[in-house]
Amino acid sequence: MQKVLVPMFVAAGAVLAPSALWAQAPSDAERYAWAPHMMWWGGGWAMIFGPLFMILFLAVLIAAVVLLVRWVGGPWQSTAPPHHTPPGRTPLDILKERFARGEIDKDEFEERRRVLGE
Repeated sequence: MQKVLVPMFVAAGAVLAPSALWAQAPSDAERYAWAPHMMWWGGGWAMIFGPLFMILFLAVLIAAVVLLVRWVGGPWQSTAPPHHTPPGRTPLDILKERFARGEIDKDEFEERRRVLGE
């Protein structure tokens, strides 16, 4: 029985000895007190980067959600009809405007007017 107890007491001493030494060590309470070197760069002015990074993170997150919704939704389809001339403008009116702006010459104007008249 003594052969079993001796190693147990030695093991218990090895475990408890460091904690006993730690209990007698000087307190580190002053180590955690406020000091000018706290938060780097003297006084913590660098804490302004926290809110800036939060805003940046939210902007990136919102942009990613918008792009994801657009990608999943497919191409945007307009409810408006395809491009048509406004009421009251005939193809001949458009042809006359193009001729007046100089986009087409007289021969082309006459040929297209003849085609439209048929």
